[in-house]
Amino acid sequence: MAANEALNDLKSKGILWGFGVFILIVVAILLLLGAWWGSEPGQFNIQDEAVKRAEETHTTENMPVGYVYTNTLAHIAEVLLHKSGGYITNDVAPPGVFLDNISNWEYGALVMLRDATTALRNHFARDQSQSAEDPDLATAEPYFYYEHNSWALPSTEAEYQKGIDALHKYMERLQKYGGPVKKAQFYSRADNLWQYTEVVIKRLGGLSTRLSANDSSNYGPGLTKLEQQAAEEKGTPIAKVTWLEIDDVFYEARGASWALLHILRAIKHDFADILLDKRAMRTVDIMIKALENALTPILSPMILNGSGYGIFANYSLSMANYIARANAAALDLRDIMNRG
Repeated sequence: MAANEALNDLKSKGILWGFGVFILIVVAILLLLGAWWGSEPGQFNIQDEAVKRAEETHTTENMPVGYVYTNTLAHIAEVLLHKSGGYITNDVAPPGVFLDNISNWEYGALVMLRDATTALRNHFARDQSQSAEDPDLATAEPYFYYEHNSWALPSTEAEYQKGIDALHKYMERLQKYGGPVKKAQFYSRADNLWQYTEVVIKRLGGLSTRLSANDSSNYGPGLTKLEQQAAEEKGTPIAKVTWLEIDDVFYEARGASWALLHILRAIKHDFADILLDKRAMRTVDIMIKALENALTPILSPMILNGSGYGIFANYSLSMANYIARANAAALDLRDIMNRG
């Protein structure tokens, strides 16, 4: 009797040990996948990617103005869909459902992609305000505005892929046209770039403000505690970011900086003539350099937000500084483009 009880006890312990080892293996796999999927994509060479796309369509000898810019937008969307782990934001299972940092990174990049695609449809591809819009761009833009976290049918990935395909069709019409195929247009003019820069200024300004809102100095100087309390009751000009949301805003800014960096490089390529004529190439370089600094690799395993002169760094304020510098250069670029 005692022997049977001891045998049953050993069997139950063996089952528990086996189940425990299985759980540990699953957790280890999820942690490794989470670390891999949560890593930020690296930068890519806009001209190399444009050449690759032209080689796929056997049109390397003809890369007209606007081809690099449009291909950069398409490739940004492709990176969002096909980076390690694929598109994470709409995941409903682990480890993707727990990776909020890379999800916010994706959203920041997506907002910049949407703005640049809208600028392409409404400004860069139109000669005048009353000229007809490009049919492929009219198809592409709405797909990128599809909800960013849909996992049901139609999924976010499927809709964004349709937008990519429509951009590729526009690029083909920039190169090949004739007969029933209408030529696609791209106008690299100062007024077009000025209109897009206006949007960039607002995006960068908003990100810089939100990054700085984790600091305690959301009030004017010299306010007493009672005055600060009264201001809070009435509503402050800047909504303070809670410590749980600090890393969300930070990674959203990282994603936006990554996407805008490549878009600016494409603008520098396709708007080179007007930038040189207006002597604004240096201004674009300042924006690019500021965004490159904003994408410096993160050495800490978590986002630190110490006081300005404390022991620990404040990552959000450092990021806000780089974005504010890019925003200041964007203001200069807008003024330069607006001059006669």
